[in-house]
Amino acid sequence: MAEKKYNIITEIAIPEGTQITFENDMLKVKGSKGDVERNLKNPLVKLEVKEGKVILSSIKFTKREKKLSGTFKAHVNNMIRGSNEQHIYKLKICSSHFPMNVSMGNGELVVKNFFGEKSPRHLKLKSDCEVKIDGTDIIVKSCNIEIAGQVAADIESLTRLTNKDRRVFQDGIFITEKDGKGLI
Repeated sequence: MAEKKYNIITEIAIPEGTQITFENDMLKVKGSKGDVERNLKNPLVKLEVKEGKVILSSIKFTKREKKLSGTFKAHVNNMIRGSNEQHIYKLKICSSHFPMNVSMGNGELVVKNFFGEKSPRHLKLKSDCEVKIDGTDIIVKSCNIEIAGQVAADIESLTRLTNKDRRVFQDGIFITEKDGKGLI
């Protein structure tokens, strides 16, 4: 039986100082700022690392394979970028009614006196993420874009209000800059 012929859909160049390995459907990227790994398994698209390139190929060349290879390409590019320069999200602490106190300790983010509440709000942070409080700004950094985005969203939802008019009650912590998007 003849071996199936794969058509190359796209190639991604590996920058200097970055090591990429692909074994058992796990893509591992090592860079100057950290390591990222992700499971990239799909029977329609074949991924391989050769000669300083990540090659995405497929037997067919239909819309489905093109879309899937575009998704894989975006994941690989995010992994390369995150391992060389970290993904950064910025949040702003806004308090107009009550002076809110935000602090870090023991891998937790603690918000005290949010709208005059007696009990503080706690958020357990993920271990792969670095969170820094600088005055009224919170900076979230991680090599993995999904972890950085999820931690930023968790921090924002920690001060979520219900049954209040958001035009009047504008207190809370809000995302002001997303990674790669700029100001919101």
